[in-house]
Amino acid sequence: MTAAERTPRQAQSGPPLGILAVVFTVLFLAGIAISTIMAGGETFPSPFGSQAGILAYFHDHPDAVRVSGFLQFAASVPMAIYAATASARLHNLGVRAPGATIALVGGALAATMLALSALFSWVLSRPEVLTGAAVVRALQDLAFATGGTGHVVFLGLLVAGIAVPGLLADLLPRPLALAGLAVAVVAELSTLTLLVPGAAVSLPIARFASLAWLVTAGFLLPRTRAGKNASRTKDAVA
Repeated sequence: MTAAERTPRQAQSGPPLGILAVVFTVLFLAGIAISTIMAGGETFPSPFGSQAGILAYFHDHPDAVRVSGFLQFAASVPMAIYAATASARLHNLGVRAPGATIALVGGALAATMLALSALFSWVLSRPEVLTGAAVVRALQDLAFATGGTGHVVFLGLLVAGIAVPGLLADLLPRPLALAGLAVAVVAELSTLTLLVPGAAVSLPIARFASLAWLVTAGFLLPRTRAGKNASRTKDAVA
């Protein structure tokens, strides 16, 4: 194969995964930090809190809610691109097991859930909506369900979809791949939040651990495998 024929295949590796991960992590964290500062130190209320406190937050800090929604929606875009790029990268590395598809589906759904949560939050910043207590509670519950449990569970699938082939095919350092599997397990267990409110403590743990892992894996996942290593990858995950 000539160099000219190899060039298009090399170009398909897509944008740098590590940079994409940094971008969506920074946007997500900025949404939390800036909205908290704008709200005078108050954080987005939990749906398990008091009715009065929840209604007061949205009435008093609509600008903070709007900015938070904007930045989280912005974060969902590079997250979706990351999922697509990671899946394509795994395929290019010879992964034929379901891991690459799981990463794509998990990442796409995680980005979708985050975008939906951001849009629900934006609606909560509208003064017309704040006149109805029941509407506010319903929208806040939807924002939490999508941006909390929904987002984190599918974010765990994205992590698992990269970690498993990363471990089996020796594409990632073994400690990192095992850490990814542990993070994914915690993320999936956060599903219990829908039944047991106390399980909500797993959400920030799984969320921030997943973000840190995706940044690290994004920089360490190789673009190519050559010769003997390429055959080894195909045999390990076919």
